[in-house]
Amino acid sequence: MRCTVRSNEVLGFVGLGAMGRPMAEHLRDAGFPLVVHDVSAAASSLSGVTVAATPAEVADRADVVFLCLPDAHAVREVVLGPQGLRLGERMSVLVHTGTSGAPVVQEMASALATVSVVDAPVTGGVPRARAGSLTAIVAGPVEAVERVRPYLDAFATKVAHVSADPGDAQRMKLVNNFLSAGNLALACEAMVLGQKLGLNPKAIVDVVNSGSGQNSATLTKIPENVIPRKFSRGGAIGMLLKDLREAEDEARANGVETPLGDAVRAVFARAIAEGSPRDDSTSVICHMERAAGLHSHMSAED
Repeated sequence: MRCTVRSNEVLGFVGLGAMGRPMAEHLRDAGFPLVVHDVSAAASSLSGVTVAATPAEVADRADVVFLCLPDAHAVREVVLGPQGLRLGERMSVLVHTGTSGAPVVQEMASALATVSVVDAPVTGGVPRARAGSLTAIVAGPVEAVERVRPYLDAFATKVAHVSADPGDAQRMKLVNNFLSAGNLALACEAMVLGQKLGLNPKAIVDVVNSGSGQNSATLTKIPENVIPRKFSRGGAIGMLLKDLREAEDEARANGVETPLGDAVRAVFARAIAEGSPRDDSTSVICHMERAAGLHSHMSAED
């Protein structure tokens, strides 16, 4: 069952970064009235929308507000800070599309007693955000989820409602990112091994993707970003490591040992120590190549 869009309903969007901007653009292009805010000039450069000076102003002008923010600190500031959404009088539903961990979502739900909080982290990365083909992992009251479903459909081709309890979608997203990071780290390590054995990088990807070793990294990240040396997928190593540490916190709190996850986390931590947390996550292979003594890296011409 899907509800229809309520007449005269205005949407808000806070956080117009690499993921948030294309998501907001899809909502605008679908014809929904949109009020936006960002700490940078990103908001004022987005055409066809109303720009708000503060998050509080967004919540004063919009019925349903979307968040796409980088971490728990930013979420708390935007929602609960001195100019936060909590001060707005019109907002009745808050949709949190970022990855901040379950405690923050539960904190928001407790603080916003008259607002329905929909926990809806998205997965798929920047390319799928631009294409409008993200997956939204959703937890929250059924009525609120159905109310925002037409809006989620503007930028997500799959909406998975996993629970009625806000916070559960964050946990599901951490499980997904835990596995995604492991796939990327091991796939890059395998590519380095293949190079040292004298194998052609394109041939490695072709064979792996025709066999049992295929995964999201070998299907898209390595052929699109690593082999052509673009390293421009759009997800920073620092953000990935943040998610891995949140997954570690959940594992420890629930008595689950994650030795492989610990090793993956160490790989990305080393990449940050040797480079920058702003580096693209796919550039993790560069550190592996240097450690293996590969001075002539793979290229599109190999």
